[in-house]
Amino acid sequence: MQETAEHKALRKTVSDFVNNELDPFINEWEKDGRAPLHEIFKKMGDLGLLGIHKPADFGGLGLDYSYNLAFAEEIGRAYGGSIPMAVGVQTDMATPALARFGSDALRQEFLAPAIAGDMVACIGVSEAGAGSDVAGLKTTAKTNGDDYIINGSKMWITNATQGDFICLLANTSDGPVHKNKSLIIVPLNTKGISISEPIDKIGMRASDTGQIFFDDVRVPKRNVIGQENQGFMIQMMQFQEERMYAAASGLKNMERLIQDTIDYTRERKTFGQPVLNNQVVHFKLAELQTEVEALRALTWKACQQHIDGEDATKLASMAKLKLGRLWRELTDACLQYWGGMGFTWDNPVSRAYRDTRILSIAGGSDEMMLGMIAKYMDTLPSRR
Repeated sequence: MQETAEHKALRKTVSDFVNNELDPFINEWEKDGRAPLHEIFKKMGDLGLLGIHKPADFGGLGLDYSYNLAFAEEIGRAYGGSIPMAVGVQTDMATPALARFGSDALRQEFLAPAIAGDMVACIGVSEAGAGSDVAGLKTTAKTNGDDYIINGSKMWITNATQGDFICLLANTSDGPVHKNKSLIIVPLNTKGISISEPIDKIGMRASDTGQIFFDDVRVPKRNVIGQENQGFMIQMMQFQEERMYAAASGLKNMERLIQDTIDYTRERKTFGQPVLNNQVVHFKLAELQTEVEALRALTWKACQQHIDGEDATKLASMAKLKLGRLWRELTDACLQYWGGMGFTWDNPVSRAYRDTRILSIAGGSDEMMLGMIAKYMDTLPSRR
């Protein structure tokens, strides 16, 4: 894919935003246990960064997905994964299905303010007993006249305590598990909704992650995205943008961490010479940079398939799998070269070590990605 001058201009805007609006405050937000999402998102909305590939009729820029991937690379460069993850929920997890399949009225009410940065969105798929197993979720939305009555709970919800609405996947019939679910937009100030205190996590400390409970929550049926009972299929499609965003948002951050490690090991000396002078160190860093470039090529190939209207599920799943595994290898190796300093709390390498471990779990675990890839390769055992 050929990068244009417009891609480069967008990258510059996002990079400047990271330098001026995110990096100087991440330590403070980590200590507070949350970042001020409404303030951050409003600034991003004013710059047109929250609707890059969303329809222009609702405030988006109407560009193809390659521009959003360039944005993801640059926003992911921020020190700490909390803000890129929160942003990705807004742009690539909670709103793609709404933008593509939502009614005009629903998009005007929820998508337009999300693009403008006036609303914070979250995605409600995972439950305490159903994370990667989307078909096994238990939350119900039963028809009551022109409304749904929702009961159940959602777990591990990013942006939960600051969210204005949730894109909720719930069972809307008693049919087969892949044909009984609907995606429903639910305002989080609706009566019957309660939200837990933020979950105390080992990483992503500035991201507010909570559990959301639904007790006879009434929402109009017009809030369903697309057709009733088509939610599983729509959510599977929505997952692909999430996985490409996740992979792309790791690339510049990995490169930044490698460069930080080069700079540190050039200054740190053992036995009279810089640590970087050891072949085992600079060869490993060269290998890691090569792996980053391989992930970049895979991610952008998936993006091209997506733009061309092809099914990018296999390549997006591969990119997501590679992302989580490469982060684990890269942070472990770099932390080792930082020595004792790598084991301190406010160090960029230790923060990355904590933050990125979740990426082999969230958004589809490594095992689920392998299963998806194997399915597309037609290597799964036959069921007789």
